[in-house]
Amino acid sequence: MKISSRFRSVAVAVIAAAALSFASVAHADSGTIRFAIYKAAFFIGGSGGEGTLTFHGRRYPISVGGISGGLAFGASKTYFKGTVRHIRRARDVTGVYGAAGGGGALGKGAQVIVMTNDKGAQLELTGRQVGLQVNADLSGMSISLK
Repeated sequence: MKISSRFRSVAVAVIAAAALSFASVAHADSGTIRFAIYKAAFFIGGSGGEGTLTFHGRRYPISVGGISGGLAFGASKTYFKGTVRHIRRARDVTGVYGAAGGGGALGKGAQVIVMTNDKGAQLELTGRQVGLQVNADLSGMSISLK
């Protein structure tokens, strides 16, 4: 059976593209992130806070801000910690992250969340929440390096 040179060229190009995308994912790295965020809401909410990204042994100060809309009311402070994956440099963590979810806290509560930004950075966070907060909403969070 004879394979045309055009088919062979296309097959080689597809294999090369797949290898390059796999290599770029394989070279992506991860770091740890910690931040505290204050949130207040009455249907529409706002949040803000700061923390630290640790990447390749170096600490980078970050600031966090966000908005939410839906069924939400109350005020809380949440201490998040976790891992940020699929980054090549510290600034890859910057950007807007979106999530839909729900939860609540009366006094103390816990949260688990996974979000991705437009650069492919993935946050896997656990949080300890203090305050009175009830929500079933869509929310967005922006992270920037200071």
